[in-house]
Parts: sequence; structure tokens; C-alpha cells
Amino acid sequence: MSEHFTLTFTASPEHIDIMGHVNNAVWVQWMEAMAGAHWAALAPAEHQAKYAWLVTRHEIDYRGNIREGESVTGETFIPDGPSGARFDRRVEFRNAAGKVIVSARTTWAMIDIASGRLMRVPPEVAAPFVAG
Repeated sequence: MSEHFTLTFTASPEHIDIMGHVNNAVWVQWMEAMAGAHWAALAPAEHQAKYAWLVTRHEIDYRGNIREGESVTGETFIPDGPSGARFDRRVEFRNAAGKVIVSARTTWAMIDIASGRLMRVPPEVAAPFVAG
């Protein structure tokens, strides 16, 4: 079982599109905010100083939406261990009724900050996120 991490987001006027609900680009921003917060919460400071992450793929299913003033709880976790330089991350956003309204699978690649190059995810970097 992997470590799950949650954050709550509330739709503000700047998040709302012409249809009166949260714009799709905002959902992606929230997914990236969750990934960054999860990394900051669990990764040791030396890993945060040495490594960065880039998105290489988003797969998103939209099953609902929220309007201004409404909130969602986002939950993220790493379903499987790393594959070379890449890691898949799952994100689910639940509305006030607990229904998943947006779900995603995002692939992230790890970068060595000093060289700017992709690198394999070392086991000690993955360990806090994927329970053995």
C-alpha cells in the first residue's frame, strides 16, 4: 500500500470558466500542486535539493465538476514503484458528497537538478512514497 496524501481545494472566481465551473486547466494545476506538496511533505530535504520532477503525461477523466465556492478533496498516491526515471501518480478529486468527479494518472520523470538530466529513481527516493 502506498502513502496517500490529501489536500482540499475551493473554487475561486479565477478558476471558473464560461460554463460556470472549474476550468480543465485548473484541475491540472491542482494535480501539480498536490504532487509538489506530497513531495515536500515526504521527501527528505537532501532529496528535495537534489531532484526535481517533470510531467511527461496526463490522463484525466472528468466525471463532474464544481462551481465557485464549492470544494473538493484531492487524494494522491503512487500506485506502483518507479520504472527507470519515471513514476506514475494517481489523483482523485471528490466532491462534498464523496463522489470522485475527476481522476487522473500522471507520469512524472525525475531530473537531477545539477546536471539537468533524467535519471533513474533510486530506491531511497521512492521509499517514502511506496510502502514495501
